[in-house]
Amino acid sequence: MDLILRGKLSSKWMNLFFITCLLFLAVKRYFQICRVPMQSSALISVASHVDWELPANYEGEFSVITYNIAGLPQIISSAVTERSSSIAEIGRRLNDYDIVHVQEDFNYNSYLYYGGNEHPFKTKTKGAVPFGDGLNTLSKYRITEIRRIPWNNCTGADCLTPKGFTFSKIEVGKGVYIDFYNVHANAADDPAAAAARRKNMIQLSNYIKEHSGDRAVIVMGDLNAHFCYEHDNIRDLLSQNQLKDAWIYLKGNDCFPTFREFVKEDILKLNDDCESIDKILYRSSAELLLTPKAYRLENEKFNTKDGIPLSDHCPVSLSFGWRQLQ
Repeated sequence: MDLILRGKLSSKWMNLFFITCLLFLAVKRYFQICRVPMQSSALISVASHVDWELPANYEGEFSVITYNIAGLPQIISSAVTERSSSIAEIGRRLNDYDIVHVQEDFNYNSYLYYGGNEHPFKTKTKGAVPFGDGLNTLSKYRITEIRRIPWNNCTGADCLTPKGFTFSKIEVGKGVYIDFYNVHANAADDPAAAAARRKNMIQLSNYIKEHSGDRAVIVMGDLNAHFCYEHDNIRDLLSQNQLKDAWIYLKGNDCFPTFREFVKEDILKLNDDCESIDKILYRSSAELLLTPKAYRLENEKFNTKDGIPLSDHCPVSLSFGWRQLQ
């Protein structure tokens, strides 16, 4: 009997060992596949009826919006409304904007893309949790390139997906290209999370310097950072890359808010006068002047008929005028 019991225990430990090895290999494979940069024009889908030709203009306008759509699986989503139908409705309402950046587009991408959305150019989703980064771009203008870059630093649940940023080129006029960045930075405000987010901003800043040179740039996304929080370094991101924040420029008299004791606010109750973690940054170039206008925190347009937000964020929209200088 004693030998039989020892045999059963030995078998139990062997099974546990093999399961641990399989889990280790699965995690290792996840990091090999998912947490590496990706670049390809094949990662962009184009509607078959689209005419790529644009008129040869020297100036024009386009609208943008950035929106964290809370596309985590329903069981762990912090959004109140049912996710599949809400994200399909989000996709339809986004038709009013020319260029769209979404974050947390994980498990319901088909509802966003094929539930009534009409943007002819879309980045192909990287997948659901835990394989996707949740970052996608929908555009009425041609997306010519897309790169996906995961963060080198993260904390907590943020490490369960390859969050990071995307780099894309979008042709807003014939031969007129702008570098777009879609960002989802490390969340939370405890010291470790804030430290990881500061490193996110440094990584993004270095990438912009290396890959965008002196070109016109628009950065949009959920930066999870505040200008008034002393442990965030988003001011450095702007100063090191000659970027401006649209909210500060249009609503804040072009002045940074002062540092203060940080109190987390309900982001669903903000208005245009409040700083949001969802931001739109931009810069012009020697060849292209970008002029922002009509900044809006869309805290009503993306609600249900009963006034319930379709996500756990309010989207931020803006219009840009552009003019060639040379």
